[in-house]
Amino acid sequence: MKWNKYTLKTTTMATDLVGSMLMELGIDGIEIKDNIPLSQEDKKKMFIDFLPELPEDKGEAFLSFYMEESENEALKLKEIREGLIELKNFTDVGECSIEKEVTEDKDWLNNWKQYFKSFTVDDIVIKPTWEEIKEEYKGKLLIEIDPGIAFGTGMHETTQLCIRQLKKYVKNNTNILDVGCGSGILSIAALKLGAKSAVGIDIDENAVTASYENLKVNKLSEESCRVYSGNILENKELRDRAGYERYDIVVANILADVLMPLSDIAHEHLKKGGYFITSGIIDTKEEEVVKKIEANPRFEIVEVTRQNEWSSVTARRI
Repeated sequence: MKWNKYTLKTTTMATDLVGSMLMELGIDGIEIKDNIPLSQEDKKKMFIDFLPELPEDKGEAFLSFYMEESENEALKLKEIREGLIELKNFTDVGECSIEKEVTEDKDWLNNWKQYFKSFTVDDIVIKPTWEEIKEEYKGKLLIEIDPGIAFGTGMHETTQLCIRQLKKYVKNNTNILDVGCGSGILSIAALKLGAKSAVGIDIDENAVTASYENLKVNKLSEESCRVYSGNILENKELRDRAGYERYDIVVANILADVLMPLSDIAHEHLKKGGYFITSGIIDTKEEEVVKKIEANPRFEIVEVTRQNEWSSVTARRI
């Protein structure tokens, strides 16, 4: 099926009103493009530590939406233009030009899978669930992952840094707390490396479903890894449920801006001598994270490892 894509040029101040008008006309899935810098609150919700430089914000915004070719294009565009004329009474909607292009129907939910192929982290094989295992990988420690709509294929440097640290510190009796567990890949890696149990926590509810599905694929029981949704920094009940001084490792592959406040409380969940393994730290933030962890008298830095522009900081509870 082919779709018609329409891009409407308006102003940043009118974006919300124009978007609401389009939705009232039955148009869903609106894409908004502008050059307004993200707030710190918005940035913290994302899975990256830095953002590309944006061009100067000139007050312009572009709203894109789609319609099937079978839809009555002329009628719908007439309704949109009438809606824009009405909005002009309340705000500056700009030039309101609408450009059209034709796009092929695609499976947007699954297209990313073509970029996720089997790979190794040292002697560990990480394989997407939909791919057959290669002959040269047979006999190696295997982790199968389908992240679904949660975060974590294992391909990113930050995840690989964490896996290498887990290889160093996981023992047969290790209990692990995985903060920001995403697809569950780090908990699964720890269990495959011999850990006794794991607890995963993530603010994204999809992480719970993805983690349990990946545990099943890897033939690991739900009893070996419990997964909860919530914000450990803000939810005392969640921290109580996770438990105090019961973990040999707390691992967190998340934003530096989240790792720093987490370093204030992570020791409470660790046994003495336990390790706090962190990653997700862009090199420009490394020094700041190290200083923050060092400021906690219950931690001592034991190692900083790096891969390309990303860093992992490992500390021990003293």
